Amino acid sequence: MDDVSSDKHPDRGGTRRILLAGPRSFCAGVERAIEIVERALQAHGAPVYVRKQIVHNISVVEDLAARGAVFVEELDEVPDGATVVFSAHGVSPAVREEAARRGLDVLDGTCPLVSKVHAKARRFADRGDTVVFVGHAGHEEVEGTLGEAPESMVLVETAEDVRRLTPEDAERVSYLTQTTLAVDETTEVLGALRERFPLLHEPPSEDICYATTNRQLALDAVVAESDLVLVVGSANSSNSVRLVELSQRQGTPAKLIDRAAEIRTEWLEGVRTVGLTAGASAPPALVDEVVAALGELGPVEVEERRITDETMHFELPSALRGTAGSRTSGGQS
Repeated sequence: MDDVSSDKHPDRGGTRRILLAGPRSFCAGVERAIEIVERALQAHGAPVYVRKQIVHNISVVEDLAARGAVFVEELDEVPDGATVVFSAHGVSPAVREEAARRGLDVLDGTCPLVSKVHAKARRFADRGDTVVFVGHAGHEEVEGTLGEAPESMVLVETAEDVRRLTPEDAERVSYLTQTTLAVDETTEVLGALRERFPLLHEPPSEDICYATTNRQLALDAVVAESDLVLVVGSANSSNSVRLVELSQRQGTPAKLIDRAAEIRTEWLEGVRTVGLTAGASAPPALVDEVVAALGELGPVEVEERRITDETMHFELPSALRGTAGSRTSGGQS
């Protein structure tokens, strides 16, 4: 850790500085998915079933469960004819077919940006490409996307994975990426793909979503001045974990926390400047709680570094657009 008496961390008479990275917390896709569950509960009453976690945040899941949402791993846990919401991470066509066969009332919470990747996967596979998908094995978004064209797609996580690829036709290879990857790490994998396959077909637009990119760039704006970075988010949140890794790669210790109560005082020993951000699935109110908790440990000075304002908004499914609803899982930060 840097010497806190250095020029980078001027003396403030014992006041700890909190640098808030902005944007942070909920993105448009997460807000849409949560609102779908909330409005479904209002329209249909409890229970409303949700396949997997609606978004990867334990606080959101606990809040919705307390209001009547029932989270299940697979559709065989959902009674015939019941209302079920698909999570923001998307599902494979096989899951959709099972839901239709069972007569389930489906509300699709899939983020529209994930749906765009699914459409590209189908299009690339239909033209005869081997589609290389850059992502993390086991993540629900990855499983759903690979299910769009399982016979034509192959998953890679690293540049070494790329070097082991043996496509049927090296001149017919295209790629797509998971929406929540680290931009800098993905660059290395894509570089390996371009080197290995000079005729690589690239997607017409970037797949890593605007919110993931913005949160990484916002963290870049505070990490160099921070002695410690706190990332509010759950361990299964890909974009939250990437923020921790980004800070660590730049030499600043970072901790992933679900709640303010998880902060350990020993982490703060000698720390004069705390960088604070939150993954795209973490409620803004949780960031406020972290600021308050740090303030209880001594005087703090809060400064926000906002690199851009996000104005993206996604429409709800047509079946819910006429229902009353309000955003209640969060607050502002």
